Amino acid sequence: MNEVKSYTESIFEDIKHIGENGVEFWYARELMKVLEYSQWRRFNDVINKAIESCRLSQNNFQDHFAEVGKMVKTGDSYRQIKDYKLSRYACYLIVQNSDSRKEVVALGQTYFAVQTRKMELTELEYKDLSEDEKRIYVRKQVSNGNYSLNRTALNCGVKNLAEFHNAGYRGLYNGETADDIAKRKGLRYREDILDNMGSDELSANLFRISQTNQKLKNDNIKTEFDAKNTHYNMGKDIRNFIKSQGGTMPEDLPTPSKSLKQLGSKNEIT
Repeated sequence: MNEVKSYTESIFEDIKHIGENGVEFWYARELMKVLEYSQWRRFNDVINKAIESCRLSQNNFQDHFAEVGKMVKTGDSYRQIKDYKLSRYACYLIVQNSDSRKEVVALGQTYFAVQTRKMELTELEYKDLSEDEKRIYVRKQVSNGNYSLNRTALNCGVKNLAEFHNAGYRGLYNGETADDIAKRKGLRYREDILDNMGSDELSANLFRISQTNQKLKNDNIKTEFDAKNTHYNMGKDIRNFIKSQGGTMPEDLPTPSKSLKQLGSKNEIT
């Protein structure tokens, strides 16, 4: 297998295919090489876990994992090998279930998570939205993500949700709690910090939320102590990833001049 020497988002774009109907897809065998799996047997185990995750999410896995056969030459003859045509969502589930210790897997988790969220837009293209529209859209995703994360945390034995969420903020914001963030932003008492974030800052928090939710489930966390540590470490890992990519730290991102409440419901994306 050729070693992947440059870990940039282009390595996932370079193996993307466009079907006759204009829909993008990836081949599992090609994704396997990019994610540095040398054996199909091991990577197929990851695919099976991803398919199960798809089923548990009440999605039709056949819409995202289309089994196909490929003919390959072995010596003087040909034989058929198993492959899959994967949707972007399928790739997202695969990297979620891959070995997160690999740098390229961590990059894939960021790439497919962000892109999958953006692709959930139906009639509007994310890139064509105004900054305020992006804020409204991502804020809804954060609300939905926090709802799921709260349910998972409670199942893990968390009693104090405020402390649990502060653990994630402390990891992502270099020790700052929700109150610290609010004070730095100059917010009034009880004003929602998430309503006073730009789309980039919201996206960083969305990634923290979704990744923590998945890890709590995958690692079968059962105590409040372990759940808070998991949330803190996930926030810190994402912070380190942003730093390694030359990105702006979340606390250095600008606070919008108007909160989402001040923008009003007339700007909501439905």
